[in-house]
Amino acid sequence: MPNRKPTPNPAPNLGDATRGRILFGGDYNPEQWPEETWHEDVRLMKDAGVNSVTLGVFSWTKLEPEPGAREFGWLDRLMDLMHANGIGVVLATPTSAPPPWLGRLHPDTLPRDENGDVEWWGGRQHFSHSSATYRRYAAAITEDLAARYGGHPALTMWHINNEYCTADHGDEAAAAFRRWLRAKYGTLDALNTAWGTAFWSQGYDSWDGILPARRPHYLKNPTQVLDFRRFTSDALLECYVAERDIVARHTPHIPVTTNFMPLFIGQDAWRWAEEEDVVSVDLYPDPRDPLGTLGSQHGALVQDLTRSQARGGPWMLMEQAAGPVNWRGVNHPKPRGLNRLWSLQAVARGADAVCYFQWRQSRQGAEKFHSGMVGHAGEQGRSYQEVKRLGAELARISSEVTNSHIIADIAILHDWHAWWAGAQDGRPSTHVDHAAVLHAWHRALWEARHTTDFAHPEHDLTGYKLVVVPQLYAMTDAAIDNLLAYVHGGGTLVAGFLTGVADEDDRVRPGGMDARLRDLFGIRTLHEWWPLEAGESIETDGFRATLWSEELEAAEPDAVETVYKGGELDGLPAVLRKDRAWYVSTLPEPDAFRALLARIAADAGARPVLEGLPPGVEAVRRGDLLFLLHHGRDPITVQLPGAHHDLLTGTTITDEVTLGRYGVVVLRA
Repeated sequence: MPNRKPTPNPAPNLGDATRGRILFGGDYNPEQWPEETWHEDVRLMKDAGVNSVTLGVFSWTKLEPEPGAREFGWLDRLMDLMHANGIGVVLATPTSAPPPWLGRLHPDTLPRDENGDVEWWGGRQHFSHSSATYRRYAAAITEDLAARYGGHPALTMWHINNEYCTADHGDEAAAAFRRWLRAKYGTLDALNTAWGTAFWSQGYDSWDGILPARRPHYLKNPTQVLDFRRFTSDALLECYVAERDIVARHTPHIPVTTNFMPLFIGQDAWRWAEEEDVVSVDLYPDPRDPLGTLGSQHGALVQDLTRSQARGGPWMLMEQAAGPVNWRGVNHPKPRGLNRLWSLQAVARGADAVCYFQWRQSRQGAEKFHSGMVGHAGEQGRSYQEVKRLGAELARISSEVTNSHIIADIAILHDWHAWWAGAQDGRPSTHVDHAAVLHAWHRALWEARHTTDFAHPEHDLTGYKLVVVPQLYAMTDAAIDNLLAYVHGGGTLVAGFLTGVADEDDRVRPGGMDARLRDLFGIRTLHEWWPLEAGESIETDGFRATLWSEELEAAEPDAVETVYKGGELDGLPAVLRKDRAWYVSTLPEPDAFRALLARIAADAGARPVLEGLPPGVEAVRRGDLLFLLHHGRDPITVQLPGAHHDLLTGTTITDEVTLGRYGVVVLRA
């Protein structure tokens, strides 16, 4: 027989933890409570259908009360208690909250802000990602946790650190930044060229002269800031990978994750997701805006983005709030039924785990007014009663939902490097916010009942009928070539303003937009950008628009779809179309934008999940199931020809269904 190489073991995934169930639970911080409370917690967990808890996220001091000491007895008892009651454990490394003794004995572990001021212990995330001392202590506690609990039957997943977000402008970070730059550029000449240091006499003659993006007298060098953001994301990723590799060495069969913050500017989450077995996110929509860009639509955007980072597979909702949070100016509770709606929305859009921060609401500390699954009102409180109902419903649908997928005809392109390049001082308008523009485009498609994926501009786009580019200020040549190939291959593309303006070094491309893109969209000349003031609008012959406008000259009259009316831009193109490529040089008001993108999607062959839905009703297909979610308080009837079985109630629905306040049905035809 011929020699055959052994087949490598596939990487573990979320399915190895869910085992056919939707994971339901949350962060459990029992070290805040007397040990007799633990058994009461387990009783309530089982009553609520909790099958997963995350332990140890902020427990470093409890585990290592002084340097080198190990106090594992309490965690031993908890792991055993969870296993005895059929509750799996997502075990966290505690490295996001170093003990006070670490900063006191090793000041080099503390980060510095852009002014050089120390960020002291007393909160969390007070670590320098580049500190060799911090990394050594983090590796040691991680090693000991993995060695002790890697074989424990309660362990289902590893959770590394928590919400990586630390920037550091200190001396050790400066040295690491220089090493990163040398690896990227090789020579100072290449760096000076990329950074445009001929401007303002910024040329460097020594690597030692380069600093992190510390506070200058006036505006910072934009490419220096861009590279510092890239470096920070990479440095934090090194910390994650170091701990991940330790636990993976002990437990190669156990999946590993760390939790993203929703649409967080500080991490290149495309790159980070490649290093995770499970992609997870923390999601806290604002209940003051249950239907809009702070609420349900924001949730849908983050869920679509997270699913796409998981390469279309199931993902984990690591944190949400059962009620109010504690960090907004005014912290509103969730109205009755909204927690259930938003949880089932996450499942509809691909989540196989629905979890909370945290299980029991804290009585002390900075987050004592952040809600818990068991709130201050206790077992009889509305929060726990709603959680209990949700747990039963998730158990009811688990077997038909888990590991099923969502097929989308439309991709929205998003790139953190383009965001970083465009989100700096010295731009034409401070009112243009990348995340807000992204929300506006996603909302138009969401309200038109289209389910969307997200993609990096260099990803393979051939499977999509429509690709939309809300804003990619900085683009690589490879990204531009990818868009051209997509359109030339028969795809439909629609792009928004400030796309293709600069290259990856934030160098403005000749003509103010890459020439290949101008040709693609039918633009001869981009004469000027005309940003609008806050609250200002501009008229076109088809709609009213806000935020931005441009003085464009079309290459051919046939390319002009819509023109500006009145003012300096009267008669000039607002929307252009050349074959299957569209360019929108402004931000249409929401109703008009929805209609425009719905028309473009229909022309491209992309259809909404259901036609003719009433306002406020969301429809998502996941596998063979149809989720209908009502984002309003008043009952509403949806026409639905044929017979369907509702998995939540076990009833049969024929031809129509009435959805009550924040109502949800999960239907199988």
